[in-house]
Amino acid sequence: METPYYYLTLIGFIATFVGTLGGGGGLINLPSMLLLGVPIHTAIAANKFSNSFSSFTSFYTIWKKQQVQLKLGLSIVPFTIIGGISGALLASLLTEEVLLKVALVLLIIATILNIVKSKLRKTENTGTPTPLFYPTYIGIGAFDGLFGPGQATLLMHSFLNAGHSFLTSIGLTRLQTFASCTVSFWVYFSMGYFDWRVGVALGLGSFVGAQTAIKLANRLAFLPWQKILSAFSIFLILYLSIKIIL
Repeated sequence: METPYYYLTLIGFIATFVGTLGGGGGLINLPSMLLLGVPIHTAIAANKFSNSFSSFTSFYTIWKKQQVQLKLGLSIVPFTIIGGISGALLASLLTEEVLLKVALVLLIIATILNIVKSKLRKTENTGTPTPLFYPTYIGIGAFDGLFGPGQATLLMHSFLNAGHSFLTSIGLTRLQTFASCTVSFWVYFSMGYFDWRVGVALGLGSFVGAQTAIKLANRLAFLPWQKILSAFSIFLILYLSIKIIL
């Protein structure tokens, strides 16, 4: 089936718009691409391509405000890179049928993580952060390379629990996301899974969606974006489950 690429631009816009305001936009765009008939390896590769740009720009914005410890972030990056490459290589070894089933399970887990994400602390921490257990980020990077959605929640949870402020945790999370998405994208690209038409269409919608969300954030802040995202995700997961079973 020929993929209607303008639908991908619309998906990128909606997912990033809702994701920017509520977090976890990958819970919308990945299952939506699968429902449109985009092969799962291609869908994940396109997601990595889009996320590489969005994560870097958001990290750069926070870094310019001097709200992230660059030295700490860079010290974690090698572990994240190892994980990202490992996860992408694992995905490339799985057949589309097997990876689709794995993705469905991970989507359910990621949706649950996103629902409980609102319970994470968002207050500034004035104490001394505890040391991080770096091998953890190999596992989180592998999760991102293999799949993606839910990875940012795992990172945020680890940084907040270590005692870092909310804004610093976002900055560290975006840097690690950039690292894992970039290296895993190149693995998918080298394996021939990346379709420029899918990636550019999704990326264009994501860019416009992010910019629109930022401009309207103050006016729309009263809406329950976390619940809206969860509702989107649950509907897509149920629909995707029916498609796989049938």
